[in-house]
Amino acid sequence: MSTVSINSVREVNFDGLVGPTHNYSGLAVGNVASMSHGGLVSNPKEGALQGLLKMKSLMEAGYAQGVLPPQQRPDIGALRDLGFSGSNHEVLARAAKEAPQLLRAVCSASSMWTANAGTVTPSLDTPDSRVHFTPANLQSSFHRFLEPQTTGRVLQAIFHSEQHFVHHPMLPATPAFSDEGAANHTRLCGEHGEPGVHLFVYGRQAFGGEHEPKRYPARQTLEASQAIARQHGLSEAQTVFAQQHPDAIDAGVFHNDVIAVGNGPVLLYHEMAFLDEEGTLEELRAKMATPLIPVRVPVEAVSLEDAVASYLFNSQLLSNPDGTMTLVVPGECQENEAVWRTIQDYLLAGNNPISEVVVKDVKQSMRNGGGPACLRLRVALSEAECAALTGRVLLTNDLYEDLTTWVNRHYRDHLTTQDLADPQLAEESLTALDELTQLLRIGSVYPFQLG
Repeated sequence: MSTVSINSVREVNFDGLVGPTHNYSGLAVGNVASMSHGGLVSNPKEGALQGLLKMKSLMEAGYAQGVLPPQQRPDIGALRDLGFSGSNHEVLARAAKEAPQLLRAVCSASSMWTANAGTVTPSLDTPDSRVHFTPANLQSSFHRFLEPQTTGRVLQAIFHSEQHFVHHPMLPATPAFSDEGAANHTRLCGEHGEPGVHLFVYGRQAFGGEHEPKRYPARQTLEASQAIARQHGLSEAQTVFAQQHPDAIDAGVFHNDVIAVGNGPVLLYHEMAFLDEEGTLEELRAKMATPLIPVRVPVEAVSLEDAVASYLFNSQLLSNPDGTMTLVVPGECQENEAVWRTIQDYLLAGNNPISEVVVKDVKQSMRNGGGPACLRLRVALSEAECAALTGRVLLTNDLYEDLTTWVNRHYRDHLTTQDLADPQLAEESLTALDELTQLLRIGSVYPFQLG
């Protein structure tokens, strides 16, 4: 195990930039917000600026903030693989006419939710004292399965130093190893620079499992979580595998980060988060070096329906230097009376480190089913590991200004699903992404750049 100084390790939140083709196609089965908002007119420019403003405000509050680029969309190569031929214009036109659902899928901007980009284990917890990455295969839905190859190239471009970082291949893209990344993974510890215990949450077992959801699919398997733990060299003493409550999945809790969030020793969770609540807590207590601080929200205070509608648990829980924590919630929490009352009277007034709640407007993302926690991938890094990052990806005031200027120059403020067939949109997107890779200094990561 690593002997890195506690004080030299910081958690960096790498937020995904909302892409130029951000639209509401209602693609995500089991994601209530995505399904209910399908067909609405989106505003890609507003979405990207909302995300950037959240990043900037957290940076200014003293939290380390990084940026990850969006995917190449539309993915015309995927359409060609599915038998569409001709010029790009002809491929888009034929797909719009013959298979509009495929066109919508290859235009999805879902990579903004970088909690699904992959699973990360910090060097403090790995046998070789390097940070380990595994891109999520996202095989449960076609529009997200298109992401892992580019995600892997982006992660390898930024976390490039072999001295500090290890990149594993994604798991086999089959139902048995269905993997949705860090949205179902939480690292619990004392300080970020102390060894941690990794809580992997799964929805079903591929081989011989019971208690599966009946209405919506379970997207994470136990076998996938176990395989990632093996890839990263995590021992039994460092891991806890807990099943998500199937009733929560059927209520629209498609990932664990929609029903629970952890940070340091704190686990903020809904009563219906885990199938075996007491068993999960007991195992965490037994394996953690620091006492676990469970913050349980009962169903009487916040119903599953309100939890899904408000995304209370899809909030960011951030550590402060004085030992307190800040909870970053979407504006929908403030609009829900039961949730806002619970935040004020239960979370802030309770015996726990949560001392502040900050409200952020990320409505463009929320309407597609992604809150503040969906938008970020957490990576605990030492000073040396931060210094080894490639590119210009840690947010500064100058980078923020450059990115907002880039968004304002390239993004549309009005996009319908019918607009996705516009070949001009494809050209606009490629032009924007080519400029972005130069702005971020990460080299060629997109298929169109690689030939």
